[in-house]
Amino acid sequence: MSVEIITKEDLQHFRLQLLNDINDLLNTKKDIQKEWLKGAEVRQLLKVSQGTLQNLRTGGRLSYSKIGGTYYYRHQDIIKLLENSREAFR
Repeated sequence: MSVEIITKEDLQHFRLQLLNDINDLLNTKKDIQKEWLKGAEVRQLLKVSQGTLQNLRTGGRLSYSKIGGTYYYRHQDIIKLLENSREAFR
């Protein structure tokens, strides 16, 4: 039976590799798009006022969910709104 001796250098190498892996995971998570956005986030994203967002909602152009007093919008529905509002190149 052979015995492996772990040196301080081995532990340092393992530590650095582990920290790099954790950092990669954290950076990957930042790239994942949020599925549901609050009204303020949507207004900032579309650069529209609260009234315009309300008009999109009440006009049926943008789907939403309401929990309590907070409106939530799916990111996919915002993309669909932008696609449907796109004008052809003339």
